Amino acid sequence: MKKVCPRCSAIFDCHHDAMASCQCATIHMDALQRAYLQDNFSNCLCHDCLETIQKYFYVHEVNPGFKRKKKIRKVLIANRGEIALRVMRSCREMGIRTVAVFSEADRTAQHVMYADEAYPIGPAASKESYLNIEKIIEVARISRADAIHPGYGFLSENAVFARCCRNEGILFIGPDPETMEAMGDKIAARKRMIAAGVPVVPGTEHPLSNVQEAIDKCREIGFPVMLKASMGGGGKGMRLIRCEEEVEESFTTARSESMSSFGDDTVYLEKFVEEPHHIEFQILGDMHGNVVHLFDRECSVQRRNQKIIEESPSPFLTPQLRQKMGEKAVAAAKAVGYIGAGTIEFLVDKERNFYFLEMNTRLQVEHPITEEVVGVDLVKEQICVANGDKLHFWQEELRQRGHAIECRICAEDTENNFMPAPGVISLLREPNGIGVRVDSYVYEGYEIPLFYDPMIGKLIVWATTREYAIERMRRVLYEYKIAGIKTNIGYLRRIMDTTDFVKGEYDTLFIEKHQEALNVAMTVPEEETENIALIAAYMDYLMNLEENKSLNQLSDNRPISRWRAFGLQKGVLRI
Repeated sequence: MKKVCPRCSAIFDCHHDAMASCQCATIHMDALQRAYLQDNFSNCLCHDCLETIQKYFYVHEVNPGFKRKKKIRKVLIANRGEIALRVMRSCREMGIRTVAVFSEADRTAQHVMYADEAYPIGPAASKESYLNIEKIIEVARISRADAIHPGYGFLSENAVFARCCRNEGILFIGPDPETMEAMGDKIAARKRMIAAGVPVVPGTEHPLSNVQEAIDKCREIGFPVMLKASMGGGGKGMRLIRCEEEVEESFTTARSESMSSFGDDTVYLEKFVEEPHHIEFQILGDMHGNVVHLFDRECSVQRRNQKIIEESPSPFLTPQLRQKMGEKAVAAAKAVGYIGAGTIEFLVDKERNFYFLEMNTRLQVEHPITEEVVGVDLVKEQICVANGDKLHFWQEELRQRGHAIECRICAEDTENNFMPAPGVISLLREPNGIGVRVDSYVYEGYEIPLFYDPMIGKLIVWATTREYAIERMRRVLYEYKIAGIKTNIGYLRRIMDTTDFVKGEYDTLFIEKHQEALNVAMTVPEEETENIALIAAYMDYLMNLEENKSLNQLSDNRPISRWRAFGLQKGVLRI
């Protein structure tokens, strides 16, 4: 039957006389929202009004009758490692209490000790702990957390989790689940971007159903092409196809990998952009329709589609292109009514044509370099937006200042196909000084578990120019000392010395192009020689100490030997 919406006066079709209309049931209102509808409206509302109330219910402008008892006072961080600590630090500055969750493997982790409260959530396996939605929601209830921050990875882009939080009346610090679903499906996202006037890479707009269809589309688009998982991310379910003979195997393996990683085997094709740059724009949106971008990040130094080094601003973009891409990034976010912090990723070809790649509906690993050059704490902004506040700045007020570079520090064996290298850290000396930031979670004596990502921290530097930033990064990589485990620090140092990187003349094939040179460099036993020298220096010191004890001396007053001086220079502790 036809009804008149009591909120906007629109005429709409409704087959129910009760307040629990068909639209209300489909939109999944939480308990507070349903109570609000029953208390304030005598009849059913139209679909558009119900969507608006659901989306903006906790903002006073939309719901003047609803008064929040208090703003966010306690946040549960549904994550681990450095990102959990990163979020907690911003919360502490804002006077917000924090709740940590931890698996059995993380009982002695630093984020557990730093938080105001900490609760166990299960065994070491992620599936039984950090991906256990019911357990995390239960802890949120027990701890009386007002909000949950998902960090990145794990449940950060899980629409089911975000919806569970909403149904429980817990704020999810991130976009709403509908936006996640809209942008999580890469095929649907492409269609939305086309409608919003954002350029996309030529490709299919529908899922591929079989190998023959894939072959036909490859011929139509032209080789090389990129086969991608519709629900994919992090390089999973992605295959580069250069000729027709590779289609069948790539199609089969990509679908299988996509199903095992994301529970969905939908794949599609895109034209492969030759010599591309992977450049992303940080965006922020609030509940009042305001969206801004916080400029670009160059993420082209990748190994197997995994980022290794990022920098901001990109040395490849011109000011005009940067402005144009920023405008398109804002248009992309507005097309889905985006709320919170997110990232619009683009591919830029060698002719500086750019194409929408995907949207990440979460905080990115590399967000610190944006914070360094723009001067905005993105985690604090996320929390303010979740509170219903307006953004604290306009687009015209934002500027890029200086240059920032980030290196991902990983516990991996670079000489053994970058295999994860968990173990106990016997020595740790992190660099410091002007323009240096270390986002890490490890400490001396900590055992890195083998169950999670091998990244143990991020090393970020800022300087007034790119040249100075590279020089600073070289210095801090030299100062960074970790013993007891293998890391990729030496590998990162060699990248910093590569001519193409120093000139800023590189793309996503950088590692592939320089693999031979980097592998040759890896055969040079620099670190092994240095480690032997450090051991010898420490042994020399212990021998001197023993001799002095026998002479009843309180300290070692002999002249410093060359071995000991070397040990002092290299940062051996207790010498």
